[in-house]
Amino acid sequence: MKFAQEFRKALQREGFPEKWVHSAVPYGQLKKCLKKVTNELKELGLDKDTLAQLAASQKDPSAVAFHYHLDGKLTDSNHFRPRLTFFIHLQDGVAVDAKLTPSTRDFLKKVVSRTGETSDSPAYDVSHARPDISTKSTDSSPSAEQVSLPKEEHLSVQQVEVPLVFDGEFFEILQTDVSNLDALQQEEQDKLGKEITLLGQDINKATKPSKGRRARGDLETWRNIFELYLDARIFFSTRENDHGARTSAQAVEQLRWFQDQVLSRKLIHGLKLENSRQAYTRFLNMNALLLQILKFQEINSLAVTKILKSKSSSAFAPMSPPSPDFSLTIRAEFDKRTALGVSRAFPVTVQSNRLLAGNVAKDICAQMSNDLISVVPQLDDYLCPICFAVAYWPVRLDCQHIFCSRCLVKMSRKGERFCPLCRADVIMRAGLEHFDSERAAFLREYFPKEVKEKIRANERERNKEIFGPDYSDSPCSMM
Repeated sequence: MKFAQEFRKALQREGFPEKWVHSAVPYGQLKKCLKKVTNELKELGLDKDTLAQLAASQKDPSAVAFHYHLDGKLTDSNHFRPRLTFFIHLQDGVAVDAKLTPSTRDFLKKVVSRTGETSDSPAYDVSHARPDISTKSTDSSPSAEQVSLPKEEHLSVQQVEVPLVFDGEFFEILQTDVSNLDALQQEEQDKLGKEITLLGQDINKATKPSKGRRARGDLETWRNIFELYLDARIFFSTRENDHGARTSAQAVEQLRWFQDQVLSRKLIHGLKLENSRQAYTRFLNMNALLLQILKFQEINSLAVTKILKSKSSSAFAPMSPPSPDFSLTIRAEFDKRTALGVSRAFPVTVQSNRLLAGNVAKDICAQMSNDLISVVPQLDDYLCPICFAVAYWPVRLDCQHIFCSRCLVKMSRKGERFCPLCRADVIMRAGLEHFDSERAAFLREYFPKEVKEKIRANERERNKEIFGPDYSDSPCSMM
């Protein structure tokens, strides 16, 4: 089954909005335009086999060379002006190179025969072979984009530029569509970003500890939900062994694991407030939308890759297919039909901040962390770096690092002067003015259990210092 049919089926199967489907890569239109490109090249005697043989021969720096440049202009018009240029060594009007293959020599004879020039001419000109072909001849050393010649040889280098018509049309269509997809993805990403911000504000309001026991209970439940969500690493992983953005297939598995864990731990039943339950539904819908955006990006990236290049492991690697039946062998279309080798040049030349950049998951996950997950404080963010318990009676040193007062007292008694984190000489200068009263109030409000336990632990440790190591705070028992 042809890729174009699979592409259309994938767009329909995933249930994308109609606006998205209409904005997808016009794969069929590109295939038709590509056929025009191949026909145009054949008319010039530059069929794919000839160009492939020329490309193979020009690996030797002394061989006849051709270059194909896309020359995408960095302007708002996203204009492409592809250029096909040949640099041919001449001697007495005849193309010479001892390492040319017979097929390459046949190709050059065709070019010479079109000019009507004889072998007695000092150089040949193919400008009249076709009205839009330009030539440039030089006896000096070639420029950076020309082929260098051995010093002992004094050969003329004829530069022949063949500005094609339909290849420009092909890349204009592709660049325009990529730009439109970038705009669409930016629009959807902005909508999702606003929903993330609003959801964070709603959860923050619903779980204020000052609103009562049910709000404090929901706060603890949300804390557990977000802890699971961070462990799932659904769309982006920061772990060393699988660092980076997830594919849509991986994201589906991780999202399923997260939901299963929430259900098995009965966390939904822990949300007592209606606002919290509605917020959880919105949270799941938001993740589903992000997953849909990721799938749409993958499908279109795959289409761009399919139309251009031959290997998924080369410079512009596509994302993994969105579903197993969409997994097709990525074969060159433009390169396979023309042998012009654009698969590496296009991803560098094309302007794409979204579709080909593949950073949607990273951007959204960063916003989730800043605007949503952070509204439910996690205990790990408020631990003392020394005792790894909640940093109650927090002391903010001059270096701005925060520790619990008990740990700093013990360090100062030992004569330790330097901050354990940055090694600044600040511990001996700490006093009552360094007590962070706002942070202490925050910890009492959001982590009351942990604060009470820390106070009891400090009292036990202080009493042991006063009454000796055998001190016990267990209640007395009557015999």
